[in-house]
Amino acid sequence: MELQPLHDRVIVKRLDQETKTASGLIIPDAAAEKPDQGEILAVGKGKTNDEGKLRPLEVKVGDRVLFGKYSGQAVKVDGEELLVMREEDIMAIVKK
Repeated sequence: MELQPLHDRVIVKRLDQETKTASGLIIPDAAAEKPDQGEILAVGKGKTNDEGKLRPLEVKVGDRVLFGKYSGQAVKVDGEELLVMREEDIMAIVKK
């Protein structure tokens, strides 16, 4: 199934969190926090401003982004958990 977000929404796939600490301790799933980074899978066309003009999104497909712990709405597509969120919920683009 393919999703095309509307307006200023994006589809994000959470990136896997490290399960080991720097000292080698294994973190159990129950104690691990949800990752706050993800990869953009799809973007909407943009948001209409007060003048009626379409403002395109700053993020693009493939960007690695940082977002809040409770941002977005979780949805399951083909057995995979994805997040649908507005561009304003994204705090930063992670540069490599």
